[in-house]
Amino acid sequence: MYVWYAAYGANTDATRLGQYLRRCREPAAPLASRAVELSGVVYFATESPVWGGGRGFYDPEEPGTVYARGHLITLGQFADIAAQEMYRDPATAPHRDSRLTEAVTHGRVRLGPGWYETVVCAGDVDGVPLLTFTAPWTLGEVELREPAEAYVRLIANGLRASGAWAAEDIAAYLAGCPGAVGRYTADDVLGLLAEGPGRLPPTPSGEPN
Repeated sequence: MYVWYAAYGANTDATRLGQYLRRCREPAAPLASRAVELSGVVYFATESPVWGGGRGFYDPEEPGTVYARGHLITLGQFADIAAQEMYRDPATAPHRDSRLTEAVTHGRVRLGPGWYETVVCAGDVDGVPLLTFTAPWTLGEVELREPAEAYVRLIANGLRASGAWAAEDIAAYLAGCPGAVGRYTADDVLGLLAEGPGRLPPTPSGEPN
């Protein structure tokens, strides 16, 4: 079964996504990638040991529009990427592929208490489910934390690579995300875009650049 994985954080960048895919049970590139827009809000919270700032999360219940990049991958690859985001080795982690279909049927499934163990179905693209993962809490239930420049830079460049939005629109969008508000202006994000995606740190599961 194929799904569109809606990446709204670092995996908007194809190179970063490739680091994860190489560790999947099916280490194949996406069949396609495209820009997608989701209803809801992306916000930054908790502390990422990889980036040194807030992680990106998705709240589908908040009013707004999320810029994301959809990657057409198998359901197993989606499960393995989610496992790596929880610092698990997909070769030994318990696999929950069958439970992911619950998200398609019911719109959401909580696989565990972790920050990326809640799977949301945000609709479909040409009849193929559009899935992403996020935290079990809502925007109003967590303390916001500003994201690191390297993280924002990578997301911005990943979105720009989709070719769907102007740089100015991407900059305004990211500067307006809760957690980034007050720390970044649209001009700040434009400056980060001009620098390119930058050097990638290891993935949470330890894959070096």
